[in-house]
Amino acid sequence: MSGARPLRLGLTGSIGMGKSTTAAIFREFGVPVHDADAAVHAIYGAEGVGPVEEAFPGVSMGGRIDRTLLGARVLHDKAAMEKLEAIVHPLVHAREAAFLERAAAAGEPVVVLDIPLLFETGAEGRVDATLVVTAPETVQRARVLARPGMTEAKFQAILSRQVPDSEKRARADYLIDTGHGLQHAREQVEKLIAALRQRAKGEAGHA
Repeated sequence: MSGARPLRLGLTGSIGMGKSTTAAIFREFGVPVHDADAAVHAIYGAEGVGPVEEAFPGVSMGGRIDRTLLGARVLHDKAAMEKLEAIVHPLVHAREAAFLERAAAAGEPVVVLDIPLLFETGAEGRVDATLVVTAPETVQRARVLARPGMTEAKFQAILSRQVPDSEKRARADYLIDTGHGLQHAREQVEKLIAALRQRAKGEAGHA
């Protein structure tokens, strides 16, 4: 089936819900994952350095964008954040398109697009189905506040920019609950992959 477009699963979840862990489980089971955050990291050391430094002078160090310096400039400034996104999002989309081309050429039936702000940026149109990673609020809070340098104020600032978990769950096609341990999450992902591969096979048959 080489060359057919793979089924694109959009993976998202609020901070501390276990999204990165869930993405890693998909990789363990052999499903290719494109990580939008990792793409941004890579862009800040490559094609994004020039345009971001031009827009925000003084945020590059040693030939790459310093995320701490950049964050200080944009985190509490909506206009600055929008200016940054207008530069970075097209670069992320280009890397995502190249990833999808490689997956299609390899005949992959299913791929995961890990998009932290999937609903916030209206990215549903780039995927065939959405998966929200969730956990009880108490578990989320404990995980996030245990991170180095995290404060209640920072946590609230991040949450304020994210669609609430309850709304994400309501809008999702699929859910993975990471609040009951790694093995439970792994079992949920394994079942979901089997269902998605079956769905991809069905859609390819009707193409």
